[in-house]
Amino acid sequence: MTTTTELTLFADYFQIHVSDADSDGDLSDAWTDQAVADQLAVAPDALGIGTSVNVNVSVTVCVLHGEPIDDSSEFDHVVEAGLEVSLGRLMVLGCTDYAPDAATFEVPSGRNRVRVSRSNLARATEADIDSDESPETTEKIRIQVWPAPESPAMIIKRWSQSGDGLDA
Repeated sequence: MTTTTELTLFADYFQIHVSDADSDGDLSDAWTDQAVADQLAVAPDALGIGTSVNVNVSVTVCVLHGEPIDDSSEFDHVVEAGLEVSLGRLMVLGCTDYAPDAATFEVPSGRNRVRVSRSNLARATEADIDSDESPETTEKIRIQVWPAPESPAMIIKRWSQSGDGLDA
């Protein structure tokens, strides 16, 4: 059974976080120049997901039993990374949100894989600080999580400001 939850999160500092709810989720050393370019900061128990805007974004969290199909052609930017979840509780929040109030999700304990698929980036970027005022201009982020062995982070599809959608 797949669990899907819709959230609206404030992407303060152009990012949202996905982390083990039972750890500190420290990403302070993970935001390297390459991570900023990839829009993905990776720590053992946390991921920082870059956004195109510094306002509210629409987030869909899907907890799956296995790897989803590749539908990256439907999105602007798609990245994937592993995440260690010690006690089976995953947290999704804006980077300045209060962790005890964050949305949490039951996932298998241990290694999980997280695929982040983002869309509507050109329209959100163009609307900038007004992008969250309309569904037509709101940045959309889908986070899919499933149990998987450790494997390197991947940029499946890269979006650039020019909107050329070059694949990595």
